[in-house]
Amino acid sequence: MKAASFDYARASDLEHALALLNQHGFDAKLIAGGQSLVPMMAMRLVRPAVLVDIHRLPALRQRRIEAQQVRTGAAVRQRELEDDAGLLAALPLLRAALAWVGHTQTRNRGTVGGSLAHADPAAELPLAAAVLGATLHLRSQGAERGVAAADFFQGAMATALHETEVLVEIDWPRWEGPGVHSAFDEVAMRQGDFAMASAACQLQIDAAGVCRRAALGIGALDGAPRVFPALSAQLIGQRIDARLARDVAQAAAAQTEPGSDLHADADYRRELGAVLMVRVLMQASAAATAAPTGAATP
Repeated sequence: MKAASFDYARASDLEHALALLNQHGFDAKLIAGGQSLVPMMAMRLVRPAVLVDIHRLPALRQRRIEAQQVRTGAAVRQRELEDDAGLLAALPLLRAALAWVGHTQTRNRGTVGGSLAHADPAAELPLAAAVLGATLHLRSQGAERGVAAADFFQGAMATALHETEVLVEIDWPRWEGPGVHSAFDEVAMRQGDFAMASAACQLQIDAAGVCRRAALGIGALDGAPRVFPALSAQLIGQRIDARLARDVAQAAAAQTEPGSDLHADADYRRELGAVLMVRVLMQASAAATAAPTGAATP
């Protein structure tokens, strides 16, 4: 199929893009990488009257490392992050998640903000953002607001982003101190396909092997990534072994509500989520033993 007819406007700057959105409202769609939007247009699942191109705007392509966070512009290419060793050293979970995003060709064009704003339930970057507690900065004409990732993702391809707003920047919190370890894993029918289930965690483990900080989440089982602060709190002050990881993973998976399709039913997907959660918890905790003191691992 071919996309329905549409008008195209290349924004000269951020204010121009905001003016176009304010003018056209629901009839306009932003495009930066187009790796999700263009296929949906080709299948006529989405029929915007106007495409507003923002991928060349310098204001959306900045990235910088700060003391307590890493800031990335929404139009930063996923591949650009992969090539930024310093930035990814500060965000080990993001580094681990990027390895699972599509294929090299899609990461060459796909943007960080585009993946977050698209909010596919199976996407890796929304899960990483939710687990890390990222803040997404949204701007409209005359206003700007920050929205926590847990509040931004509201369902399958549904977010807190209004039709006249642009996602301009993402703040990714850094975990300071030694012993920070991360893991991300997923299962898909083929490499690069949409995940049937995914899991991610970030732990901070002291020299005695005791967990001092934890965050964990499951993706692709619900309409939005799920994080589990109460279960994360149960890991604090404990050494993570296979039994503890299994108990936490099963409790997390029990809170999800996956659907069924021709590939797998809901029970299988829920069990798969639990298996992946055990895997990432054990991988991250094992890295604490293998890594030199003070090292962070993906």
